[in-house]
Amino acid sequence: MTATWDTARLVEQDIAHMLHPVTNLHRHRQSGPLVIVRGEGSTVWDSDGKAYIDGFAGLWNVNVGHGRRELAEVAREQMARLAFQPTFFGLATPPAIELATKLAAMIPGPINHFQFTSGGAESNETALKIARYYWALGGQPDKVKIISRKMAYHGIAMGALAATGLPAYWQDFGPLTPGFVHINAPHAYRLGEGLSEAEFVSKLVEELEATIAREGADQIAAFIGEPVQGAGGVVPPPQSYWAAVSEVLKRHDILLIADEVITGFGRTGTMFGVQQYDVQPDIVSLAKGITSGYIPLGAVGVTDAINDRLSEPDRLFMHGFTYSGHPVACAVGLRNVAIVEDEELPANAAIRGEQLLAGLHDLGNHPNVGNVRGKGLMAIIEVVADRGTKEAFVAADGVGAKLQAATRARGLIVRCNDTGIAISPPLVITEREVDTLVNGIGEALREVLGA
Repeated sequence: MTATWDTARLVEQDIAHMLHPVTNLHRHRQSGPLVIVRGEGSTVWDSDGKAYIDGFAGLWNVNVGHGRRELAEVAREQMARLAFQPTFFGLATPPAIELATKLAAMIPGPINHFQFTSGGAESNETALKIARYYWALGGQPDKVKIISRKMAYHGIAMGALAATGLPAYWQDFGPLTPGFVHINAPHAYRLGEGLSEAEFVSKLVEELEATIAREGADQIAAFIGEPVQGAGGVVPPPQSYWAAVSEVLKRHDILLIADEVITGFGRTGTMFGVQQYDVQPDIVSLAKGITSGYIPLGAVGVTDAINDRLSEPDRLFMHGFTYSGHPVACAVGLRNVAIVEDEELPANAAIRGEQLLAGLHDLGNHPNVGNVRGKGLMAIIEVVADRGTKEAFVAADGVGAKLQAATRARGLIVRCNDTGIAISPPLVITEREVDTLVNGIGEALREVLGA
């Protein structure tokens, strides 16, 4: 039996009571929401019955696709058995223990110890605190500064926000947490024109070295970075970038935090983004794909060396959240990562990602397409007002809103703003669905920006 929905009533109630993130609240009062009521695979349906390809996997996170009834059943069974138990004070539950054990087996290198969170911002907040705590316990309490990158997104909690290199997220929210320094992103299209890959990486590494010299290696706790930058514009770095950065950090005794919130669990075509670049972090932040969005969950993993230092005999580890290791979330996460492995979704992301990028590159002849880039099933078409100068559109042009309307009219949900269209579909997307996605994006570009 198909449920029926009173769309007008839902829209009215939404406008009256909902406060939507990353939304123009003034315009929303006139337009109201697109109400999504059902999902299956890579498709979702609105309250009027219209189908859409979910070209953004919810919010980069529905890796195994919508409508997985086995995940709902796992949640139901665990909720009936034990709905909640904290992991404070040495308490534990089987799902949390089993998921931590599974993650230790999945993640490369000596990252074998995990604390669970409720999402990406909490994971990055935890990672930043652990980095500072590690150095304090080692007799270097002045090592507190964090290096991150422009265009980075690490979350909206105050520490993660300070690491975020996108001013739109933090302007007007008061002073940021001190001790954060931003360097340039490895954005070859914007910053590497006329340079070979080796020259561009050398330029970025020189900036990192200069920043460490200026700030003092004895005062820097960690460098945090997404293996492939996501919300800042889908920026895959040059292949040699992470190895070069890692060498500098090791030489200066600075921890490397890999923010795998988006890239983890198959998104880039390997299980974790760091595997694309053969780099070993000291701390890893996880969320999103760990449960494919079916229930909130995140995790932070640390190396054996960090765990050993945190395990001092006369000290409590004074960090954690009420819902750290929530048994229902961990049970869902355990089954979800099994699906990712059993169905070889990272491999499908690699195959369908090649198809997606090839299709998007075919749209690259449009005079307002400046750049097409991506890794696995995360990609972007960057649009520009002038292809020759790379001049961006300004907010007054309203390009992002127009592209969003045009793509939704064609049954696509993708992330549109004034800089372009980002695409990040479920890892179960099919060949035909990728073609539909690319064709619809091409039609939307031509409608909004001309032929």
